[in-house]
Amino acid sequence: MAADYVEWLRREGRIVIVGASLAGLRAAETLRAEGFAGELTLVGDEPHEPYDRPPLSKSVLLGKASPYHTELPHRREIDAKWRLGVAATGLDLTAKRVRMADGDEVEYDRLLIATGVRARPWPKEDEARLDGVCLLRTREDAADLYRRLRAGPRRVFVIGAGFAGSEVASACREMNLPVTVAERAGAPLVGALGGVVGAVAADLQTENGVDLRTHVTVTALEGDAVGRVRAVHLSDESVVEADVVVVSLGSLRNTEWLTGSGLGAGPRGIACDAGCRAFDFRGIVTDDVFVAGDVARSPHALFGYQFLSLEHWGNAVAQAETAAHNMICHGADRRPHLWMPAFWSSMFGVNIKSVGVPPMGEQLMITQGSLTERRFVGVYGYQGRVVAAVTFDNTRWLEFYQRQIERGAPFPVEYPTVDRRPEGRQPVPAGFPDPSLPTHGPMVTLSGYSPADQQLVFHPARH
Repeated sequence: MAADYVEWLRREGRIVIVGASLAGLRAAETLRAEGFAGELTLVGDEPHEPYDRPPLSKSVLLGKASPYHTELPHRREIDAKWRLGVAATGLDLTAKRVRMADGDEVEYDRLLIATGVRARPWPKEDEARLDGVCLLRTREDAADLYRRLRAGPRRVFVIGAGFAGSEVASACREMNLPVTVAERAGAPLVGALGGVVGAVAADLQTENGVDLRTHVTVTALEGDAVGRVRAVHLSDESVVEADVVVVSLGSLRNTEWLTGSGLGAGPRGIACDAGCRAFDFRGIVTDDVFVAGDVARSPHALFGYQFLSLEHWGNAVAQAETAAHNMICHGADRRPHLWMPAFWSSMFGVNIKSVGVPPMGEQLMITQGSLTERRFVGVYGYQGRVVAAVTFDNTRWLEFYQRQIERGAPFPVEYPTVDRRPEGRQPVPAGFPDPSLPTHGPMVTLSGYSPADQQLVFHPARH
C-alpha cells in the first residue's frame, strides 16, 4: 500500500512548499530532479521569487551589488505555480489544506514548511515607526538602509553586536560614517563565539573607529517633532544622537501561522526528526509534513541528539535537499539530515569561519596563530571532546577540525599540527553567557531534547 502511494505521489500528487526561500527553491529543484512529476506550488509572503540574503548586509550596503539583483539562480526548471505576495495563515492537517491570507486554500498531499525567520523588531511600536529606525532582513530593508547610509547621516546607531549588527557597523566604517554599537553582553559575537573570541571582535571594532558600548541596553528611541529618530537613550543614562538606528536583535521564527494546527511548532521553530518529518505537539512524527531551513529544529547525532536550530545558508540548502528526497521516496530509501553546522562572516577586513556548535563549548583552546594577531584557530571542547572550531583569517585548518568533530576527537587537543607558541596552549573557559539571558545572535541554537515546545505538568494523585 505504502509503495503504491509513493508511486502515485511521484506521478500525480500535489506538493506544496510554504516559504519561497532559499530552502523552498532548492527543495523544488530537488523534487523535479528526482522525478516528481505532479503539481508543485510555492507559497511566499514576499512579492519576489527567492533571493540571496547574505549579500544584503555586506556588498549591498557598500553599493557593490543592487538589492534587487540578488535573485537565486535556478539550477533547473521547476514548472511550479508561484503564489507570491500572499502569506499562509493556517494549516489544517486533517483536510491537508494551507489557508491563505486572501481567503483561499491550497490543498496538498505532502507539505514542506520552509518559512524561515524574520528580523526581531524594536519592541516599542511607536518608537519602531520613527523615520530612520531600520531592520535588515528583506531586500526592501537593504535598499532603504543603503539609501540612508548614502545620504551621509551624522551618526548610525546599531542595536545589537551579533553578526548582522557587526557587519552593518563594518560597512559604516568602510563608508567613513560615524557608528555606535550597543550590546548587552560584554563584547560583540559573544552569543555565537563566546567571550574570549568576543574580546578579539571588540578590539577589531574599536580599532576601526566604532564607538562600542557594552553591558548596556537601549531604553528608548527619541524622535523629533516631525517623527524622525534623533537620539538613543541607554541604560547607563547616556544619550547618543543618531539619525539612523539599525535594530539588530536577532530573529523570530515564522511559526505563528501554525498556531492551533497541532504541529510541534513554537518560538524555537518546528521540531522534526532526522529525516525532516515534522512532529505534532504530542511528539508523534507526521507522515506528510516536512520541514527545512532556518525554521526547523532537528536532532543531530554528533551533538548528543539535541535539537539544533541553524540559521545557516548551507544548512538550508542541505536540509531542503534531504527533505525533498525523503518526501517522494520509500521509507527504506530515506536519508538523515546530518549536515555539519558551518557559517562565515566578513567584517573590518577579517574573514571569520566556523564549523560545529560553538555555543555548546565549555572550553576554548587556541591551537594555531594568536589572538593578538587576529589570525588564529580556536577549538571548542565539551565534556572531553571537540565540538566546534572557529578561524579568523586562517581557514586552511577548518576542514581538519571538521573531521575531528565528526570522529569525536578528544579535547584538549594534542596534535602535531598544534602551533607551539611561547605562551603555551592551555584550554580556557570559552566565556559564553548564561543561555537563559538573551544575547544578540547565536547562529546555532541548542534547544533541548523535546520535540514539542509544550511543557506538560504532571500532578500526582492525592490520597
